[in-house]
Amino acid sequence: MNTNASTGLPTDAAEQESPQVGVASGGSSDRAAATGGAAAPSRTRAMARVALCIAIIAVSAWVTIPIGPVPVTLQIFAVAFAIVVLPPKECLAAIAGYELLGAVGLPVFSGMRGGIGVLLGPTGGYLWGYLVGAALALVVLAALRRALGVPMRGGRPILKEAQVRQRNLAASIVASIAYVAVAYVCGWAWFMAVMHVGPLESFLATVAPFVIIDLVKVVAAALCAQAVLRAVR
Repeated sequence: MNTNASTGLPTDAAEQESPQVGVASGGSSDRAAATGGAAAPSRTRAMARVALCIAIIAVSAWVTIPIGPVPVTLQIFAVAFAIVVLPPKECLAAIAGYELLGAVGLPVFSGMRGGIGVLLGPTGGYLWGYLVGAALALVVLAALRRALGVPMRGGRPILKEAQVRQRNLAASIVASIAYVAVAYVCGWAWFMAVMHVGPLESFLATVAPFVIIDLVKVVAAALCAQAVLRAVR
């Protein structure tokens, strides 16, 4: 009986072992290829969601009702919707992408304006506040969902049960209010600095006229986002 020098096994046994090793290696390669193939559509879907939310925020900015130095728009609604409906990284990417597009000159800000001058102008604090407020709101939302026992998968809640939906809706509204509060503070402070007015005058121009309207927007955004999350699983 001949012996294979490299394995110490009989030649026949070594020949039988080699196909098995090849099959195992082939199985690993197939699994790696399958994993890579599954990741590509997932990234594509994430990019599509980010792009869609950028478009929603831009269109919401074009819906403008001028009532003073700061106009009424639907941006509060659109950003609150993104906070609730998107995973955290996608949400921040959408808001940052929107502001970047506006900064380079695309007419995505209120009144179909664009350019760095809008970000540095009297109402620019609101635009900066959207990103800062969203970051805080995402932390609050994650903590509330965890505390209230809302099950999550892939960064989004699983809303099969009525009680879970109610808890998620409450968490979404509270987190969105936190976002709006930060946006108010940034908008108020920036307007005060740029326009050289006092705290009360800035408050009356940038916060007081919008509180009730924005609360309605926040609740509407949470309800719409929850409906989307239930429909798209």
